Amino acid sequence: MSSSIHQSADVSASAHVGDDAKIWHLAQIREDAQIGENVIVGRGAYVGSGVRVGSNSKIQNYALVYEPAVLGDGVFIGPAAVLTNDTFPRAINADLTAKTGADWVPVGVTVQTGASIGARAVCVAPVNIGCWSMVAAGAVVTRDTLDYSLVAGVPATRIGWVGKSGQRLIAGEEGVWNDPATGELYEESCGQLREIGEHK
Repeated sequence: MSSSIHQSADVSASAHVGDDAKIWHLAQIREDAQIGENVIVGRGAYVGSGVRVGSNSKIQNYALVYEPAVLGDGVFIGPAAVLTNDTFPRAINADLTAKTGADWVPVGVTVQTGASIGARAVCVAPVNIGCWSMVAAGAVVTRDTLDYSLVAGVPATRIGWVGKSGQRLIAGEEGVWNDPATGELYEESCGQLREIGEHK
């Protein structure tokens, strides 16, 4: 199967676009970016040089994914979300000369398998977004997020847990949490969550 790239998209000749991927209007995919199979890159989205995007991921309209970000499989990046790459952003050096690529070292955001970044959220590099976690719309993430965590606010803090369905987990007995959509059970221990099975 081949990928589908809109004629208005700007895809570097050195980028790799996997089978069944769809690159929509005015999207830009920079040099050496790796776009996995069945990925959707929405209108006006930007994927920086060397960024890696896992299979079955979605980068929604006008999202900005700056290098050297790494996205796992099944990642959702919401509309106009931003993954930054500069810890100390300046246009100029202390001597007032314009900064060039040689004047800073880019740092990336890592988004693990199944995680979701809400619309207009900002992930300030370097941070790691845990597996299946969810960043609420408009949040500003300045610290790593735990697997299955639901974070919101400025700066983002954990306000709950979510399951693989994306729905908020319901607390049960003795540290056990239930996904109301799938019936999957999770156990909380030492501030972390792990999947333990399903309701019988």
